[in-house]
Amino acid sequence: MAEFEREFSWDDTIENDGPQYELLPEGEYEFKVIGLERKRYPGGKKLPTCPMAELKIVVSDYQGKQTLVTHRLYLHSRCEGLLCAFFTSIGERKHGERLTMNWAHVIDGTGRCKLGVREYDGKNYNEIQRFLEPAETQTTEQPTSGWTPGAF
Repeated sequence: MAEFEREFSWDDTIENDGPQYELLPEGEYEFKVIGLERKRYPGGKKLPTCPMAELKIVVSDYQGKQTLVTHRLYLHSRCEGLLCAFFTSIGERKHGERLTMNWAHVIDGTGRCKLGVREYDGKNYNEIQRFLEPAETQTTEQPTSGWTPGAF
């Protein structure tokens, strides 16, 4: 537990509003998983009853603006591609690799996602549209032809 955390008494004085989150424009952003709750989806028109992971994800832009997104992952074969994309995004899986989902590695997992904006009850909210694969490392090897870039 962090040093600044403590239990309040019933008549304590409070002032900290908590983190301030903003609506971010659509685009690609870095994210970090800060919470995971195991739940059960009751079923609906598109998906039967199944286990569900409810994730709390902080999405940040390059200027430090952040938004908090609740994202649900359904543990059902119809959603296997979405599960694969999430675990690939946080670096727990390589594309095309078989993986036993390790939920212990999800908290503090980081990656990139495509963020969208949707309207609900007259307000705009951010939502994760998809998780992105980590960027492939670019090779910086020199050509073997004897030619050196930038040399004249």
